[in-house]
Amino acid sequence: MIGGDLKVRRMGFGAGRLVGPNFYGEPDDPGRARSVLRRAAELGIELIDTADSYGPEINERQIADALYPFSEKIVIATKAGYTRPRRSWTPDGRPEHLRAACEGSLQRLRLERIDLYQLHGPDPNVPLEESVGTLEELRREGKIRHIGLSNVNTAELRDMRKIASIAAVQNEYNLVRRESDDLVDACEAGGIAFLAYFPVDAGALARANGALKSVAAQHGATPAQIALAWLLHRSPAVVPIPGTSSVRHLEENVAAAEISLTKENLAALG
Repeated sequence: MIGGDLKVRRMGFGAGRLVGPNFYGEPDDPGRARSVLRRAAELGIELIDTADSYGPEINERQIADALYPFSEKIVIATKAGYTRPRRSWTPDGRPEHLRAACEGSLQRLRLERIDLYQLHGPDPNVPLEESVGTLEELRREGKIRHIGLSNVNTAELRDMRKIASIAAVQNEYNLVRRESDDLVDACEAGGIAFLAYFPVDAGALARANGALKSVAAQHGATPAQIALAWLLHRSPAVVPIPGTSSVRHLEENVAAAEISLTKENLAALG
């Protein structure tokens, strides 16, 4: 449950891989990108994550072009707080930027209200409470339904919850990158969804050996599927959002939700 009223299946989809390399520019095959999004909906994925900086702007348009009008079950989560000058990632958490970004996302996604609007990351030049306060104003104005934070730590989450109701946190988290362990626990305790991006370590875990490969063999699965299954076992708050531009990989990712890991499997994975 996101924000107490948005029920989604626990395998989401990170749509950013559908644009060009490093989340920049048009994809080589726009038709394939459209097919992946439509297949995601067919497979029952209900949470689709994007950002205005993916492209920039291209990814949000892709989602609308492929899936509009959206099913009642589809939850669109987008983000603001970065610009992409010369392909770089430049934080911009100024209130005026966030307001303009929200309006742009509403137009590109063809929505009257965004289900989950996330601050893409703290801007070191803007007080975090100022950025989050702007999202709270947008929520009160009816332009967003729920507020999310991305790339934050436990202390920042605690402090921002004093300013606004936080429905979700999105950080990098996977079998080998567990710096957000305490944040996962805090989200579970607080009834906050934890969206895990790079859940297979940007593809590295798909090629893993050792315990991951051994457990995968026991289940007749791929290492990437076991890495996703581990996240689902880690906490009921975790929603992995693997991204891919391949229908085959998309189908493999969704199938990972059916894998039931044993206590021995979890112990082996550490």
